[in-house]
Amino acid sequence: MKDPESLPQVGQFVRVLRGRDAGELSVIVRIEDSRFVYIADGDKRKVDRAKKKNLLHLELIDYISPEVQSSIQETGRVTNARLRYVVSAYLTENELKEGE
Repeated sequence: MKDPESLPQVGQFVRVLRGRDAGELSVIVRIEDSRFVYIADGDKRKVDRAKKKNLLHLELIDYISPEVQSSIQETGRVTNARLRYVVSAYLTENELKEGE
């Protein structure tokens, strides 16, 4: 999903390409504008201190967490525990697919 025309969405998974967190998996928790988003993973980067990242420094993954997306739409925020859960579930699911 390297297409520059694709727009990021709240709840979408991303892989950090540049910076201290390079290689880490995170979730978009807020979109600032067409160039910047805020990401968090619930563990190292908590929701209340989400990291502002340039989209050029992120790889958008073609998966949007319905749990995170609905939580943010309903209440305006998501908990760190929910983020940790969806990230670990995504990693576990993809490790099983790669092992088959």
